[in-house]
Amino acid sequence: MKVIDMHCDTIGELFRLREEGRPGSLRENAGHIDLLRLRKSRYLLQNFAMFIPLNQCRDPWEQVCAMYGYYREELERNRDILAPVYGFGDIARNEAAGKVSCLLTVEEGGVCKGETKKLRELYRMGVRMLTLTWNFDNEIGHPNFDRRLREKLTGAVEEWRGCSPDTLEWEQGRQAAQTARDACMHTPNVTGGLTERGREFVEEMERLGMIPDVSHLSDAGFMDVLETARKPFVASHSNARAVCPNVRNLTDDMIRRLSERGGVMGLNFCPDFLEERPVGEENPGTVAAVVRHAKHIANIGGTEVLGLGSDFDGIPTHRELPGAQSMERLWEALHAAGFSQDQLDKIFYGNVLRVYRDTLE
Repeated sequence: MKVIDMHCDTIGELFRLREEGRPGSLRENAGHIDLLRLRKSRYLLQNFAMFIPLNQCRDPWEQVCAMYGYYREELERNRDILAPVYGFGDIARNEAAGKVSCLLTVEEGGVCKGETKKLRELYRMGVRMLTLTWNFDNEIGHPNFDRRLREKLTGAVEEWRGCSPDTLEWEQGRQAAQTARDACMHTPNVTGGLTERGREFVEEMERLGMIPDVSHLSDAGFMDVLETARKPFVASHSNARAVCPNVRNLTDDMIRRLSERGGVMGLNFCPDFLEERPVGEENPGTVAAVVRHAKHIANIGGTEVLGLGSDFDGIPTHRELPGAQSMERLWEALHAAGFSQDQLDKIFYGNVLRVYRDTLE
C-alpha cells in the first residue's frame, strides 16, 4: 500500500502553536499527522497546505510568507525523512531515496491580492497547488458558503446555546439553529464564479505548472474553471453532495465533468461533510460513511476520479480514522466493500500521481 493525500492543514496548525508559544513538531506530535506516522503508514506523498483565513490576519501575503518560513525550517530539520516536490520526477527520486515526498499548497487564493506576480512568487517558493477560495470572496472568485447565511447560522446557534436545556425556548432555539444550518449548508452559489482576474490566474497557473483546486469554490466557479482550464484540475478535499447535501461537496454533474477532464477529487474525512446529523447531535465520523461516498463517486465518475484529501489537522478528529495511522483501516474497509486491489492502488495514490504527471512541470 502507498498513500498520497492531497490536503492537510498540519503546517498551519503547527505554525499557530508556535505563534502561541506552545510546543509542536512536524516530526512527532499529538495531531492527526506527523512524519513518523507518515513513514510508518507508507505514505508516498503528503500535500501540506498553508491555510490563511482572510478574516484572521492583517495582511494575508505577509502571513503566508511567515508560514512558508516555518515550513522551510521543518523541511531542513527533517530532511532525513522528508523531501520536497517541485516537478513530477522528484516523486520517484524521493521514493528511491527512502523519503516521504511533500508538495506545498496554499488554501486561499486571496493571499495573492489579485496579483499574478505574487502567484509567480508562490511558484518560486515551491507551491504547486492553489485552492482558489476558502469561505470568503476574494479577487479571483467566490466560495459556495454565503457569508450572510453563515452569520445567520452563527447567531442562531449562539442564541440556542444560551437557552436553558429541556425548555420550550431551548427546543425552539434548536429548531431555529437547524433551519439556519440547512439554509447555509444546502444553498450553493450558482451565480458568483471566477472573476476575470480569476480566469487569468487559472491560465497563469497552468502555464507555470500549478494545479487549480476547486474545493470551497462556488458551483458557478467550478464551471468557470472547467471552461478556462485546459489541463486536469482537482477538488483536493471534497465529497459527494448526493450522499451528504453539504455545498462543500460536489454534485454528480461536477463529478462527471471532473472525471472527463482527467481530474481527481479527494475524500474528505470531516464528519459533517460525510453525513449530516441534527444540530446538537454528536457526529463522530464513521468509516462506513467514507465508503458510501467512495462507492457513489466511483459509480458516477469511475474509479479514476477518486483520491484522498483527508483534511487532517483542519477538521474535528474522525473517531474511526483519527490520523495518518488509519489508512490501512480505510483500505481494508474499501476492499471489503468490493474495491479491487488495482482500484485501491488508483484511489490511494495512482490517480493523483497521474494528475501530477500531466500537470507539474
